[in-house]
Amino acid sequence: MDSTRRPLWPSRSDGYWLVLAALVFAGMNTLLHLLGDRTSGAWGPAAGLVLQITCDLTLVLLFRFPGPVCAFVTAAAFAMLASDTFAPGLLVPLHPLALTTVPTITPVILSQAARVLDKRTVLWVAGILAVIAARPWTPSWATTPFGLLSTALPALASLYFEARKQLLQSLRDRAERAEREQHLLAEQARAAERRRLAGEMHDVVTHRLSLMVLHAGALGVTSADPAVRTAAEDIRREGALALDELRDLVGVLRNGVEPGPRTLSPEAPGDPARLVEESRSVGVATDLAVDGDPAQVSPTVARTAYRLVQEALTNVRKHAPGASATVSLRYHPGGLDVSVASTAAARPPDPALAGSGSGAGLAGLRQRVELVGGRFDAGPAPGGGFRVGAILPAYVPTAEGTHCDPGARGR
Repeated sequence: MDSTRRPLWPSRSDGYWLVLAALVFAGMNTLLHLLGDRTSGAWGPAAGLVLQITCDLTLVLLFRFPGPVCAFVTAAAFAMLASDTFAPGLLVPLHPLALTTVPTITPVILSQAARVLDKRTVLWVAGILAVIAARPWTPSWATTPFGLLSTALPALASLYFEARKQLLQSLRDRAERAEREQHLLAEQARAAERRRLAGEMHDVVTHRLSLMVLHAGALGVTSADPAVRTAAEDIRREGALALDELRDLVGVLRNGVEPGPRTLSPEAPGDPARLVEESRSVGVATDLAVDGDPAQVSPTVARTAYRLVQEALTNVRKHAPGASATVSLRYHPGGLDVSVASTAAARPPDPALAGSGSGAGLAGLRQRVELVGGRFDAGPAPGGGFRVGAILPAYVPTAEGTHCDPGARGR
């Protein structure tokens, strides 16, 4: 990373403790200067103190300029070595209190350099400073062990902990990647199963429905009985509608393409107004409230709302004789809000009629609503009635729906 772009400190807490460490070492060097001997060379009695404090303060700039700071501390160590060798007392007192022969801030510099410099550079810097601090050409129990402890040990310990941190992060990344891959495999398995079911539905159910529609059409043409022709036409029409809905459902299972949007006219087979008229024709007082433009939702969502209204009105007729119902449809840019509310039953339901269903109607509605990405709600209403409702999206959120459903664009 370029030093001009490198932050001054990795975090605020790092900045706090770096500044604190620099001040502590500066104070310690000042105390050693006051309690011990002074430098006696041509640069004055405070030359060694100025050098030590300058090295201490460079700690604050270590993360912004790691290379120059390490180079400066190394140069200071060479200057101290040259002073001891060629001009005793110039930068280091003749009888120093500290046992170290390199700047006192060196252990902290080396321990933090591993966070910003590559391992090879840290080892080179630590090796050079270790040689200067240990002075193997004049080994001494007063300088050599302490010199190694203040240079080699912090550098090696810092490199170890940094490598351990990187290893743990690598293991954590691998675990997260394996978990994501597991989720992806599960999604692929579910998608494959959906495609298999879609293929079976297309090959088997669609074939049978097509035969039923053809037979009904043939019966309507060949029969001389008007009632039979009417019944055959009803069967043919409902079968054709079932084929259309089955093709849409197969497309959803395959994450495929929805057909283009349509407007639900009163004559359209999937118009909830037709269900309301059917409910009124069998004696159930049913009101219809429509707000908004039906063209704002895709065909599959519209048919989901149609099935919800159909099942809810069927339940009213079966389980709440004498009750009235209100169907509410609110179309908006975000989708469609559907509600079917009924009043309390005026008399007990017919046991044979109430027990004719499978008992899974509401569960099936919930699954159908959730399949298109909606939210389903059903439960008792105030006053003893019952309410079935759903909040549906404007279009089915499939992988290709946003590209192929013109009504989905802009929403």
